[in-house]
Amino acid sequence: MNRHAAVELAWADGDFTFRLGLSEVEELERKRDLSLFQIATRLAPEVRHARSTDIIEVIRLGLIGGGMKPVDALAKVRKYVDERPLDENRDTAYAIALAGLMRVHSGELEQPSGEADAAETSASTSPHSMEAQP
Repeated sequence: MNRHAAVELAWADGDFTFRLGLSEVEELERKRDLSLFQIATRLAPEVRHARSTDIIEVIRLGLIGGGMKPVDALAKVRKYVDERPLDENRDTAYAIALAGLMRVHSGELEQPSGEADAAETSASTSPHSMEAQP
């Protein structure tokens, strides 16, 4: 099974696991009308073109993907992002976005290579070709 990487960060009032899984990435991209790649670029230290909502949503969704209840994630973001200097949280959001771009191929580690290839192929949502293979 492919899985977006999680990252453990010291943030706000403790250590938290942040993870942008596919559902979080899709929600983030829908809310921001930008791809995760574009958001990560905007958050980059050398660019610094992020908007406040980029930072807020990456952190909130990262907390949810890391296992926090949505209502608790929203409360944390309101307390530790909305009430703090914006740039204080940009590096955290950048780290979460970069982790979201990474993939962990744990299924390949647990199965012999032929089984992992078969699992990847059978999980495909692409339509199968009806043409004969040469």
